[in-house]
Amino acid sequence: MTATQVRAACPHDCPDTCAILVTVENGVATEIKGDPDHPTTAGVLCTKVSRYAERTYSPDRLLYPLRRVGKKGEGKFERISWNDALDEIAARLKPLAESAPEAILPYSYCGTMGLLQGESMSSRFFHQLGASLLDRTICAMAGFTGYKYTIGGSIGTDLEQFQDAKVILIWGGNPIASNLHFWMRAQEAKRRGAKLVAIDPYRSLTAEKCHLHIAPMPGTDAALALGMMHVLIAENLVDDDYIAQYTLGYEQLKERAAEWTPARTAATCGIPEEQVLELARLYGQTARAGEPVAIRVNYGVQRVRGGGMAVRNIACLPALVGAWRHAAGGIQLSTSGSFPTNKPALQRPDLLKKLVRTINMTTIGDDLLRPASPAFGPRVDAVIVYNSNPVAVAPDSSKVQAGFAREDLFTVVLEQFQTDTVDYADIVLPATTQLEHADAHLAYGHLYMMANNPAIAPLGEAKPNTEIFRLLAARMGFTDPCFAETDDELASKAFRKDDARSIHFDWESLKKKGWEKLNMPAAPFAYGKFPTPSGKCEFFSAAMQADGLDPLPAYIENYESASSTPDLAAKYPLAMISPPARNFLNSTFVNVQSLRATEGEPQLDIHPDDATTRAINHGDMVRIFNDRGSFVCKARVTEKARKGLVVGLSIWWKKLARDGKNANEVTSQRLTDMGRAPTFYDTLVQVERVS
Repeated sequence: MTATQVRAACPHDCPDTCAILVTVENGVATEIKGDPDHPTTAGVLCTKVSRYAERTYSPDRLLYPLRRVGKKGEGKFERISWNDALDEIAARLKPLAESAPEAILPYSYCGTMGLLQGESMSSRFFHQLGASLLDRTICAMAGFTGYKYTIGGSIGTDLEQFQDAKVILIWGGNPIASNLHFWMRAQEAKRRGAKLVAIDPYRSLTAEKCHLHIAPMPGTDAALALGMMHVLIAENLVDDDYIAQYTLGYEQLKERAAEWTPARTAATCGIPEEQVLELARLYGQTARAGEPVAIRVNYGVQRVRGGGMAVRNIACLPALVGAWRHAAGGIQLSTSGSFPTNKPALQRPDLLKKLVRTINMTTIGDDLLRPASPAFGPRVDAVIVYNSNPVAVAPDSSKVQAGFAREDLFTVVLEQFQTDTVDYADIVLPATTQLEHADAHLAYGHLYMMANNPAIAPLGEAKPNTEIFRLLAARMGFTDPCFAETDDELASKAFRKDDARSIHFDWESLKKKGWEKLNMPAAPFAYGKFPTPSGKCEFFSAAMQADGLDPLPAYIENYESASSTPDLAAKYPLAMISPPARNFLNSTFVNVQSLRATEGEPQLDIHPDDATTRAINHGDMVRIFNDRGSFVCKARVTEKARKGLVVGLSIWWKKLARDGKNANEVTSQRLTDMGRAPTFYDTLVQVERVS
């Protein structure tokens, strides 16, 4: 049989959403490569996805339904049939659906970014059931909210323009590891003479390759942006014409920025005053000379108490200097708001017959342990987990683990591998990988609608999420015709055809080509037209004021820091962040042997001065702890971690760590200033050497 090539798309939680070509011979996927014709992928895949066949054909794949036979957490199961699995799930859910449907909780996130295998048939199922809603906030909602107050929506600089910028600020991200195709554009800009600046507490792979690295303490990015505003205004490096025409609240902003002198900013951020001046002048003077300046702000800045405000402050900078005039200027947090997805058609919220409670996925540890009450409602008695691994990824992990360990909690997990969460399941349902199902995708780093065609038949008895929820709906007796829609019928509704941006969307054509760019202007805000209430970039936000927030850019201290909690800092003097390891993506790919071998084992980067005061040598085993918990890993003594900061690259499956724990033992369930998001990087710890 001759080889065929199938057009696919990367499903993972990454801005790049690569276009993929899968070579199939005799029903087996033999090669996976980037589509050379796709303008952003350009034939290049990251080290993780280039090994996707290894993941799909792994001997560790879950291929049959399983029933727990051991204690929760032991990971002992027996194989059962699909009929038995579906019957058992329906038998457990039906009494709850009749008496207290809100006792049932879905738990999912971005294990796949697909519009079908993510939230389509699953949402219909839970809406019809009347289950509790899940507030899916665990990654980016703080920044999205702050950005929306300022810009109006998740719209920004087109990836394909960055190579023409003359200054690029890479703020709170490590694109070499997590945004490869942006990094390729930034490298091209560098070859053309652009200056690259990394703003990151950690000297990442990206920071090492930039002209300038500024390392503020975690949670102080909002102050750094205010300090930049101070210098830009004081030294007349702003675009008065753009400000007058296309912004709101400049006079109030001037008063606020005047408070943030370079000296105050430097002291707050823990950096030299000269760096504040150098950064602001590089950005402002380049823009003043009529050259494009761009910011790529990522999610690292927002995982602290004031994370939403930090992104808001940074998002004000392009309008101050008129950077939006240029296609290669402005800022990108996410491009997802450019896509007119048709979520109501996919998810059918109209099936929900009454208002139900919403549970925040970040606080799942507390919520699984919470008893029934008038304020909370019924106790959570059943959880269905898909596209997520909460036992590994949710904060305050000991509470999460205790919640899932409840013998009276009925837990169903749809999965491809036996993750930490699967070990706590009562029933496990085998899910397909991207090579085995259809899906439609948007992107949050570029502007292409994407199609994923199934390349191979499902292995074993694995089924797509959509099919699993169709089967569950039938077992529950749901008769609405929407539960019979095929994946192609779902995909044909993925994007709105009545929107100028996607008026050319046609699913059959998209499947054949693989990708299609939205109709978007090259410089979206060159003439204002921001999707805010005023139509302008809002330095002063009445919406924030109405929501009880400071309507101007501000600085909000961390929950845990030397200045906000001095007593706690005396006990736990080191800040800790846990950014992604290069070879993992959240907790995905941790089980791929070749990638885990490259990553080694869990390690903690610690500055030489902090190591010396604790008698810690390179390679020692150390214990990282605070009042919430502890974990053990190997120390790397390095100046990549600034003084006062330790860095644990993550997220390891707990079962693959020496002590069965990971960095989320010490992180908090407290939420951000806006967006109800997690504060993973707002964490104080102590570190000690262990034998």
